[in-house]
Amino acid sequence: MFNVTGLLKRLVIGRAKRSEELHETLLPKRLALPIFASDPLSSVAYATQEILLVLTLGGLAYLHFTPWIAASVVALMTVVVLSYRQVVHAYPSGGGSYEVVSTNLGPSAGLVVAASLLVDYVMTVAVSVASGVDNIISAIPQLAEHRVLLALCFVALLTAMNLRGTRESGKAFAAPTYLFIGGLLIMVLTGLIRYLLGDAPVAESAKYGVTPEHGDANLTGLALMMLVLRAFSSGCTALTGVEAISNGVPAFRKPKSQNAASTMVAMGAIAIVMFVGVTTLALISKVRITEDACRLTGLDGSCESHTQRTVIAQIAAAVFGGENSVGFYFIQAATALVLILAANTAFNGFPLLSSILAQHRYLPRQLHNRGDRLAFSNGILALAVVAGLLLWGFKANVTDLIHLYILGVFTSFTLSQTGMVRHWNRELRATTDPARRRRHQTARVINALGAMVTGLVLVIVLATKFTQGAWLAVLAAIVLWLMMRGIRRHYDATAAELAVTDPRDELVPPSRVLGIVLVSTIHKPTLRALAYARAFRPDRLEALTVSVDRDEAAALRERWEEYGIEVPLKVIDSPYREVTRPVVEYVRSLRRESPRDVVAVFIPEYVVGHWWENLLHNQSALWLKSRLLFTPGVMVTSVPWQLTSSARADHPAARAPGAVRRGEPAGTAAREDDHLSRH
Repeated sequence: MFNVTGLLKRLVIGRAKRSEELHETLLPKRLALPIFASDPLSSVAYATQEILLVLTLGGLAYLHFTPWIAASVVALMTVVVLSYRQVVHAYPSGGGSYEVVSTNLGPSAGLVVAASLLVDYVMTVAVSVASGVDNIISAIPQLAEHRVLLALCFVALLTAMNLRGTRESGKAFAAPTYLFIGGLLIMVLTGLIRYLLGDAPVAESAKYGVTPEHGDANLTGLALMMLVLRAFSSGCTALTGVEAISNGVPAFRKPKSQNAASTMVAMGAIAIVMFVGVTTLALISKVRITEDACRLTGLDGSCESHTQRTVIAQIAAAVFGGENSVGFYFIQAATALVLILAANTAFNGFPLLSSILAQHRYLPRQLHNRGDRLAFSNGILALAVVAGLLLWGFKANVTDLIHLYILGVFTSFTLSQTGMVRHWNRELRATTDPARRRRHQTARVINALGAMVTGLVLVIVLATKFTQGAWLAVLAAIVLWLMMRGIRRHYDATAAELAVTDPRDELVPPSRVLGIVLVSTIHKPTLRALAYARAFRPDRLEALTVSVDRDEAAALRERWEEYGIEVPLKVIDSPYREVTRPVVEYVRSLRRESPRDVVAVFIPEYVVGHWWENLLHNQSALWLKSRLLFTPGVMVTSVPWQLTSSARADHPAARAPGAVRRGEPAGTAAREDDHLSRH
């Protein structure tokens, strides 16, 4: 029969893949770059803007710090890329920073990295999508009032694409990423050529002045240092997502480590060139941008109604000849697309990391399961839901979201590079070959430098962003860390409780088996349950019914004797018309009388084929079973009776998602005996 849900699922996700097809999802470098590096590549679209937004708090006089701050960001990115290149070669299994820190600094430190990265991946989706929507609004200001709706729609689209599988999402996202890289490089080259020819591009905001936030542009000492450090920490958003390649090494084609390392170097080189180019053009064209448009002076109209275009938008308009030029719209479209697709880095990193954590029993085991398309579907959906809630709660505002950003990634950077130093120390103690020792010593110097620099940046970021909202990210990471520790304790305690010490103790049979068949009336399901229970040959078997109406109970007993059913029928009075409690209390009383006996309860149940048929039968039987399952020494057996409508369950389309792989029976069960359905 026609199944709408199954059809929609196949249209969105595609046909299910066999586990043996996992090797077909491995990525060549040309697809791995847009999948794992779209976040750091796209961050150049707003990293320069974040630097300018902070510096203009003090007025235009402090924009001369921009080149020095940009140079510091470039130096930091170089160190981080080289450091993570060492991680890729040393730990190719895909754990990235989490594996490095767990192995070298201990499980607790590893969980700090894991919690920080999970929070940062969520923020990557929120910030990237919100920034992409900002660029769309820069081109079409009329969409400003639909900001949140647009952001949520893009998250839904990304989710659907990633549920189709890593390779498929890479094919879809490769073109926009390469168009953005090409378009931005053309814009930078064109702008620099115009500048060298004496025709420097001029931004639309170049004519505006900027009023300092506190009315005093003469910052000195500590205030000036804090302004510059805050601008630097904001510019460090250009480094977000750099570690994603080290987490995704298993997704590369062989040789995995070499391909991942080459992709990381290419990502770093492209990102640095684009970041330097955008920053240079922003200074040449004299872009002016502030958090509050009312601090701009020289506006033609009201500041409340003035919409500031992004830095990229202003540069594109200046370079290509205005806001109606083809180049302007191309850059805006490519930037918006790549910023939205930058969230794809997180859609790959988050599920991979959560899968590893689930495998190590720090997160629910369902996060380790692959979906129909061999992607970690549960992790993808979890990320989409949390990021969507953030976008809705912060109204998709980049300025508000950005303060929660990058703290986690620098925690990961610092601890992972520290762990790598200990890794090389251990390798040096075990190596006597002079050539290998020199390589290890060079690698140790790189990682030690990375640890010191990123540690310093972490302190700066924490000091400058904590009161701006970063405390929320810190709190979220702490809560997540505690939750993962609690999940691990639960799994460990469960495993210890279920562990077999002496099989002979567990295989001791019970003294007796007492069988109970729940009965409401005499019909085919009841007789089948009785026959099934007798086939088990319990030491004692009885039928049990609950009397909520004396006349009905008397009629049932009369028919029971009339049919000559040999199983004794026990009737329990229920003056308050309850069913569950009298049954549970009776079963528990049997256990109290003989604790070494086992009570087997057989429940006749219906199996139906239509979802709406479940609404016509209450779920009291499910509640009864859940209550009985909490009683030690009680076994509950469902005896199904398939109604005619359940025949549709034989149709493959009616099976639940993943049911075939899990070995589940087809169809939808609404299981309850007739007595429970009437009370």
